Amino acid sequence: MKFRRWLIRGLGLACLILGGSLLSGGVVSLTPRIAYAQAPTASSIIVQGNQRVESDTIRSYFRPGPNGQLDAFQIDEGVKALISTGLFQEVRPTIQGGRLTITVVENPVINRIAFEGNKKVKDDQLKAEIQSKERGTLSRPVVQADTARIVEVYRRSGRFDVRVEPKIIELPNNRVDLVFEITEGVKTGVRVIEFVGNRAYSSYRLKDVIKTSETNLLLAFLQTGDIYDPDRIEADRELLRRFYLKHGFIDVRIVSALAEYDPNRRGFVITFTIEEGEQYRVGAVDVQSTVRSLDPALLRVKLRVYPGDVYNAEAVEKTVEDMTIEASRQGFAFATVRPSATRDAQTRTVNLLFTVTEGQRVYIERINIRGNIRTRDYVIRREFDIAEGDAYNRALVNRAERRLKNLGYFKNVKISTEPGSAPDRVVLNVDIEEQSTGEFSVSGGYSTADGFMGEVSVAERNLLGRGLYGKIAVQYGQYTKGAQLSFVDPYFLGYRVAAGFDVFYRQQLPTSYVSYETDTVGFSTRLGFTLREDLAFQLRYSLYQQKIVLAPNLTNCNNINPDFVNTFPTPDKFGTTPALTPPPGFAGLANCYADGEASLAVKSAVANGPVLTSLVGYTLTHNALDNNKNPTAGLLAEFRQDFAGVGGDVKFVRTTADLYNYREVFPDIVGLLHL
Repeated sequence: MKFRRWLIRGLGLACLILGGSLLSGGVVSLTPRIAYAQAPTASSIIVQGNQRVESDTIRSYFRPGPNGQLDAFQIDEGVKALISTGLFQEVRPTIQGGRLTITVVENPVINRIAFEGNKKVKDDQLKAEIQSKERGTLSRPVVQADTARIVEVYRRSGRFDVRVEPKIIELPNNRVDLVFEITEGVKTGVRVIEFVGNRAYSSYRLKDVIKTSETNLLLAFLQTGDIYDPDRIEADRELLRRFYLKHGFIDVRIVSALAEYDPNRRGFVITFTIEEGEQYRVGAVDVQSTVRSLDPALLRVKLRVYPGDVYNAEAVEKTVEDMTIEASRQGFAFATVRPSATRDAQTRTVNLLFTVTEGQRVYIERINIRGNIRTRDYVIRREFDIAEGDAYNRALVNRAERRLKNLGYFKNVKISTEPGSAPDRVVLNVDIEEQSTGEFSVSGGYSTADGFMGEVSVAERNLLGRGLYGKIAVQYGQYTKGAQLSFVDPYFLGYRVAAGFDVFYRQQLPTSYVSYETDTVGFSTRLGFTLREDLAFQLRYSLYQQKIVLAPNLTNCNNINPDFVNTFPTPDKFGTTPALTPPPGFAGLANCYADGEASLAVKSAVANGPVLTSLVGYTLTHNALDNNKNPTAGLLAEFRQDFAGVGGDVKFVRTTADLYNYREVFPDIVGLLHL
């Protein structure tokens, strides 16, 4: 009853206030406000608890109104601003007697950041990934974000069992040590790769297309693509899509790439779901030009697709590039080539039309290179056929992006554009993510001719971040020994000329097939020129010395024992008197009779001493393969000639030629003709 009386009185009071307001034409404010007997001013703020941050700095976050006083809203905004700085754990305002007291608890300063338990990832790498810094303030939300980032770094390297626990060790003077305790775990591999919906190509064939591979228990220590990497899986989806487009499946969709951890297999099962569609062939092909004075006939010679061929999206893309470059050579720098396709579902053909139009006059204002840590800027810029100030051409930008990807220096390459300082200006942004370019390989084998053999090599494709190639290899075997040093500069003196040299030493010991030892030492230099996209020319010079060493028992049987000469005299230094069995008293000559003697040619080479060979040569290579790693179609032809006699001791001419013709006979079956 008492509660009801209070409720009735409250409602009555509210009605009186509301009625009076309406009669007076006023507006009722329903926003609660805190009223102070005496509002504080900025000069009356008292700061407590601060040790490192100046009091005036804290006061500056509280901005009074026009009357110089602070209301509840302004105090609340000041508290929020102080908290957002990350310098304080707590900010507590109190008002008493017209004075505002701000009591703060500062975040401690990080004295040291340490990592414990990390063996596979170095401290410097982890420190570069986290936001917490030594001599900075400690923020618990930032520490949690750093913990998640460390976990992500390990998972990117395939260690999904990683555990990271941050520890905060308090020190005097409001300082702390931040320690991340890491349990790395083992690498999580890809156990099974499955494909769903693939009818035209087998799973075995598609596994060759993608970069991710299944773990081979015997060769796991040599594999790099068998570790689960989400970025690599996403790149594999694009590789599969381009593969199908290259083989005529223009409606292909890579629906999903699902990764599931299988505890029984202790690894991931990757499933790619594919909708292939139908395979199309090329119907009619035509070239039209709306640019005055540009004859389409000049561009038709650049076609890479012809009626009757299986539709190839990559060939269409290269045709656009070649036509664009040819139009630029003819003086039409802003010409744009646009391909259009008309499908006929009944005949499964695609009619192609390449239309050349006058593009918008846009120039490249600037090229920004971002993400390169080791690689120098000029190594990236030299892959562009256009520079700052040139006419913008999308086809040439696409070519540069493809070249950068083919270098093998980068994990990801993306070129994007943004508006420049004027409507006719554009800025190119080249975003790259570097990857490891070093290689260490160990190989071995056995053959009846050479016995056991092994090789250890160290190579670097991006030496010193300058795009240079260097390799050191050492071979050691039962009958062979050798070493080789190689170096290549793909852009010699800033031009697209590959210059390189090799220094080598080889020793071949006598075997059951070769009855003498050869020692070869020398060097070679070479220059390579790219004449066209599919045609290369290499000029080389080699100088090497070869020495033949013959075992004493193979020089002449008569020379083993001086007394043997009186019994079986020889007419000259290369003559010999054959004998089936050693005479009495000469049983120690069994090896001579069992192994026989070296040929006269070999003994002549021994007598003449080391032979110096000096030769020049060239190689002409035509490469029209669809894929250098796993070709399924195309032609590879090489013609080589060497001319010895430019000095030295020997003269000869050597001519060799090879022709490789690949054709896909059936899906997953590629025919090879080698001449």
